[in-house]
Amino acid sequence: MSSHPNALELAREVAWFKSSYSSDQGASCVEIADLIPTHARVAVRDSKLPSGPALTLPPEAFTAFVTYVRT
Repeated sequence: MSSHPNALELAREVAWFKSSYSSDQGASCVEIADLIPTHARVAVRDSKLPSGPALTLPPEAFTAFVTYVRT
């Protein structure tokens, strides 16, 4: 697990996708970016702070996180 220094830098490289569970009015707004082809990572950021930091995870850790949240 690592933190990318700047989500804007990542934004130039990839497309971000907002979680289907996030709403425009809720406090929990999460976006992800698929970095697997270039960096073997999945990036996660707060959609309310698109210029803030992004957390990058190996695909296995991201899958484990999503599985945990769903249960």
